[in-house]
Amino acid sequence: MADNVIESAPSSSVQQVPAPAPSLGTNPVYPLISAEIHVADANPLPPSSRSSSEGPSGSGSGGSGGSSDPSAIGSSSGATTRPPSAEDEPEAKRKKVDSGRAGPAGAPSSSTAAPSHQDKLEYRLGGILCCAVCLDLPKTAMYQCQMGHLMCAACFTHLLADARLRDQIATCPNCRVEISKSNASRNLAVEKAASELPSECQFCNREFPSKSLERHEQQECEERPTNCKYYRIGCLWKGPVHEAPEHEQNCSHPKKSGYEVMTALQVNDAKYEEERKLFSTLIDLLSYEKIIFNDLQMKPYRTDEYVHKLFYETSRFSAFNHQFVVKGRINKSQRDPHQSSERQITYQLILKSKTTTPLHIHFFALRGPFSEMKVNTQIYKHTFSDESNESEYYVLPLPDSSECNRLLAAKAINFRLLMFLLAK
Repeated sequence: MADNVIESAPSSSVQQVPAPAPSLGTNPVYPLISAEIHVADANPLPPSSRSSSEGPSGSGSGGSGGSSDPSAIGSSSGATTRPPSAEDEPEAKRKKVDSGRAGPAGAPSSSTAAPSHQDKLEYRLGGILCCAVCLDLPKTAMYQCQMGHLMCAACFTHLLADARLRDQIATCPNCRVEISKSNASRNLAVEKAASELPSECQFCNREFPSKSLERHEQQECEERPTNCKYYRIGCLWKGPVHEAPEHEQNCSHPKKSGYEVMTALQVNDAKYEEERKLFSTLIDLLSYEKIIFNDLQMKPYRTDEYVHKLFYETSRFSAFNHQFVVKGRINKSQRDPHQSSERQITYQLILKSKTTTPLHIHFFALRGPFSEMKVNTQIYKHTFSDESNESEYYVLPLPDSSECNRLLAAKAINFRLLMFLLAK
């Protein structure tokens, strides 16, 4: 009975199951391996997942490298498979896929497309040659520290001025190496290269070489702002240059009566009167009998207070047979002037010697022969006596805070002081 069963089983198996391939041997789990191979072909896995399911040898054969445990093979074949993602694909395949998605033959692919705005050489160079502080291309000079980090002239002087106000040593913001006007040098190669790089006009947003951008913005740009030619009689219109002719044709101010434009004329007259008064005062002072000027140098010092405040002072100088000094301070002796972006210098004239008669003195500061200070003309006056030997602090009329930073960055402030004594 048992023999009949044994003889009938091979006959049925021969008719239904094909003979196994010689490479696979007579492993009884070959049908399962074949099913697993078909599943893997239908759902390809990344190399990491495939190696974990196929075993150490990486092949599905039943040889020495494969697994002969049917339960292990069955569990791996029944596991869920995830579709491959873009990160799993090799670099060459991703490029081919991207080129295939670009469109039909003849259409530009992503690999051969024109470089983007950020990929152009001039923009990459602009990011390399820019200032390490403000991240802008230099418009004037470009300085570098001993390690080669770049700083534009405005940021360089600002760092030196902040160090002066804090009573600290100025350092490079990148590498923290000491910087000063003696150990930092200009980089002429970077300045010339940056002058050829394109910069965007602030009015029309078109790009021009940096060396010609200033002339374009001041003289050529059609979008640069301008005033109506009737602004002297009160027109407040301000717009691009190319719209000015059309506005001026339709401007209503030329058609107004004299009474209506009188207010605007009075404002202009007040401004011109102030300028005329300054000019006439200066001419009158030049007619004085006693006129003297001194080329002075204010050096930085610190107060003896708990918070050491910065102040400037000159050495004693002689004028009208008396001894004077000039003293200056920053932001009216503000506690932390380095925390303010708006900075100004005020100065006072101090009489150091005794006087028997009052001294009526007019004085003002000018740029001297040993200085590059940009200062406007502002005349001050004070009557000196034994009871009042110090004038008030008057503003040194600098054009802006950047000029103040430039003076603070220097070792001393050089200027010329003109003094006029009114004889009575």
